[in-house]
Amino acid sequence: MSSFAGELIGTMILIILGNGVVGGVLLKDSKAENSGWLVITLAWGLAVAMAIYAVGNISGAHINPAVTIGLAAVGKFPWEDVPAYITAQMIGAFLGAVVVYFHYLPHWKITEDKDLKLAVHSTAPAIRNIFTNLVSEFIGTFTLVLAILAIGANEFTEGLNPFIIGMLIVSIGLSLGGPTGYAINPARDLAPRIAHFLLPIPGKRDSDWGYSWIPVIGPIAGGMYGALFYAAIFENDYCTFFWILSGLALILLALSFWSVKKTDSP
Repeated sequence: MSSFAGELIGTMILIILGNGVVGGVLLKDSKAENSGWLVITLAWGLAVAMAIYAVGNISGAHINPAVTIGLAAVGKFPWEDVPAYITAQMIGAFLGAVVVYFHYLPHWKITEDKDLKLAVHSTAPAIRNIFTNLVSEFIGTFTLVLAILAIGANEFTEGLNPFIIGMLIVSIGLSLGGPTGYAINPARDLAPRIAHFLLPIPGKRDSDWGYSWIPVIGPIAGGMYGALFYAAIFENDYCTFFWILSGLALILLALSFWSVKKTDSP
């Protein structure tokens, strides 16, 4: 199997199991309805672990454009392979969303809440604010990529790494997922959002394209900074781009603080 096929299948598995649990918790008359956030975060962590177990020895199981770009930014993955990996991830995520649609086929019609139907496919903020939402996605993906690289520097019993990374996803979901639903993966959010737009889901709303760029730009920037931060702090490999992104991150934090203070003003 090629690396392209590995990334495609791995990301498809990720979305089938990840979006699948969201469908089970949110859609009407599912036996898992109203199971709650803990069930979702645990299942997403297991979804990541299972995807890595499935294709890790084939493609490295990036299954996330932010991881692919972050690794490329620090020379741990060739830039010329980035477009193919991201294409495979997007196709896999789209196909996974289609599988989830068919799996819950009778439940879409009886679910009246249009927002819940969209939430099965893609993320949305708890409080809509461009700057704070970007910060949340940036921090979540920064933590993801930084921790992945740090975990990789340790020696575990053979075959344990995917499970450890799955537990990292659970930790991020429980600790940082509340503000935006922790997309932390552009393919995980954008490709299923496109599927939501195209699929004949009964009574669906618009696909919230006004928000769609945030779970793309935030994770890409956060993933790159996580990798550059690891290289700088853990490997003493500082580069100009690290300082540029550090400055931009500080500006984003200031803008998010300003935007919240502005809404607090009478």
